Amino acid sequence: MISFYIHIPFCKRKCAYCDFLSSPDTSTLPAYLDMLLKEISMFETNEKIKSIFIGGGTPSYIDSSHIAKILELIKGNFVISPDCEISIESNPGTLDEEKLSAYTAAGINRISIGVQSFDDRLLKILGRIHDSKTAEENIRLAKKYFNNINLDLMFALPSQSLQDWKNTLEKAVSLEPTHISAYSLIIEEGTSFYEKYSYIDEVLDREMYYFARDFLFKNGYFQYEISNFAKKGYSCRHNLVYWQGGDYKGFGLGAASLLCGKRLKNTEDMREYLNEKFVCETIVLDKNEQMNEFVMLGLRCTAGINADDFKARFNAGLFDIFGDIFNKHQKNGLLEIDQKTVKLTKKGIDLSNMVFIDLV
Repeated sequence: MISFYIHIPFCKRKCAYCDFLSSPDTSTLPAYLDMLLKEISMFETNEKIKSIFIGGGTPSYIDSSHIAKILELIKGNFVISPDCEISIESNPGTLDEEKLSAYTAAGINRISIGVQSFDDRLLKILGRIHDSKTAEENIRLAKKYFNNINLDLMFALPSQSLQDWKNTLEKAVSLEPTHISAYSLIIEEGTSFYEKYSYIDEVLDREMYYFARDFLFKNGYFQYEISNFAKKGYSCRHNLVYWQGGDYKGFGLGAASLLCGKRLKNTEDMREYLNEKFVCETIVLDKNEQMNEFVMLGLRCTAGINADDFKARFNAGLFDIFGDIFNKHQKNGLLEIDQKTVKLTKKGIDLSNMVFIDLV
């Protein structure tokens, strides 16, 4: 089984905190879509497609006919699993009934909506194109077409109080999405936020995280990864492919791939991409690198790592290789070891980097 990621690097406006590979300049859109379709058609695999994720940028910003054409090509060239999860990222203010109807007609069965906050003051600070009313309207409209909806939310925003965050979570839960991703703001160099905001209150950041974890659990969302919460049966299958070390192929500007222990990276230069220079970097991971990555990514999930799964994949003993590291962090309360399973404790989730550094 393999998963596909499709990158649409266009958006209506660049947000103040965003360092993703995206731009509001759509002058290259027609040529880009031609190259994207060409890149997809050049790829060959006999594996069934387990999941497809259309991200960006803001895929919902471009005409839905382009999205339909991409999916039509994939379905014509590859074998799609009958239960394939097909997701599209979107932002409030770029959705309407015509697009939502077209998405479902094209086979998309999961939509992720980048709300970030239901506080209009904070949305302005973030540079979002929507307000809370538009977000709520778009979510309610999406529910007419999708029964699998994720909301992206952010906390530890500039001037955001704990009460502000509680209000956003309460509004989000009241709209009954099946999945909620809750991320702490990271201020990246090169963004306009980097020039304005340099201080993040780490104590308040953790208070917000703890509240989200407990509040979402009480409302029927189980935490299956450090930042992701879902109703039963609605974990994001595509993201689990990343965290469980599965194979995936990325198409489009800057897209990453992992295929049979080989990591590929597409160019981030639009001119190169439009000249059919797609892959710009290839790294072959040795067995030790693959094992380390499998453990680090697996520990992000609350289910942790299973020794039998590790043995089946690498023909090696999980505890033979990582036993000293695991014992060290079990003693300091960061890891929980239960027979054949290793997972982060609640304390370990907060201090996960201490574990990951030892694994590198």
